[in-house]
Amino acid sequence: MSYLRIMKVVIQRVKHAEVEVAGQKTGSIEDGLLVLAGFVLTDTQEDLSWMAKKLVGLRIFNDDDGIMNRSIHDVQGDILLVSQFTLHASTKKGNRPSYLKAAKPEVAIILYQQFHQILEIELGKTVPTGIFGADMKVSLLNDGPVTILIDTENKE
Repeated sequence: MSYLRIMKVVIQRVKHAEVEVAGQKTGSIEDGLLVLAGFVLTDTQEDLSWMAKKLVGLRIFNDDDGIMNRSIHDVQGDILLVSQFTLHASTKKGNRPSYLKAAKPEVAIILYQQFHQILEIELGKTVPTGIFGADMKVSLLNDGPVTILIDTENKE
């Protein structure tokens, strides 16, 4: 499979997370997942749906025995979604990352909006966000810490 068809997300299990733009809070959550999402030109509806289902079903919250065996649905947690094209950075050559693999803004914003809508449907509630393309300040209290990278390369 070509590298051009790989949606990437970084998820962090958090006790609290928020995003600000120009000093104004645009989204915040308590217990749940901070999702940083990066898109490529060839991402499809299938990729977006697969990723949303994967995030909502992922069992990374502790059960009563302290074992990661519960999903975001099970714990009635929230998701904060933030776009992050730098997930597709290439550092193969030199010291300045290249972002050629990332979808251009006019494509990425559509994918981001579609992913947001699908994620809200899968989660069954509102998913707060940052502002696409803005200079965002993200703060979080990682729980665990639990940080997981997921991409659509091996979804089949």
